Amino acid sequence: MTTLVLFILIFLLIGCGFLFANMMVGKLVRPNKPSVAKGEIYECGEEAIGSAWVQFDLRFYVVALLFVIFDVEMAFFFPWAVVFGTSNRLQNENLTTEARLELVRTLEPMATTAPDPAVAHRVAWFAFAELAVFFAILLIGFAYLWKRGDLDWVRSTAAQEKFPLHPNDQPVARLSV
Repeated sequence: MTTLVLFILIFLLIGCGFLFANMMVGKLVRPNKPSVAKGEIYECGEEAIGSAWVQFDLRFYVVALLFVIFDVEMAFFFPWAVVFGTSNRLQNENLTTEARLELVRTLEPMATTAPDPAVAHRVAWFAFAELAVFFAILLIGFAYLWKRGDLDWVRSTAAQEKFPLHPNDQPVARLSV
């Protein structure tokens, strides 16, 4: 067993121990006085109106999920920008060996040598091409969601008929009222 695995196991055991200890102390210390008022629905200090088992509008879920998906994807731009910017700075042929090595150590702290400007130029172009492919995939996903109507707050039923849930599903005729 490597030392890294051993450290991870020790960390997990200590973390679980702290969690278990706090749960037990809380169970022993807190008062146990159940009442009818504690069992009622509570929402931001307002009295509950109706049942808690109402249907939740799916539009809220879809919009929140789409936001999370695209927001998380944007988090990948920061490491890319660091690599791309460092590669562009390493292309400068006027840098000394020490300055070049210091730039490389921003990406790899244990580095002992720095690449020459030609290698840095190739890395910068590779990073640019990689981002272009990544961004194209995001745009294709965005265009698909837009075309499907998931970005519209009020969805039309015509958009749902164009994209059935299953290839064998047939659109259902709607009755006019």
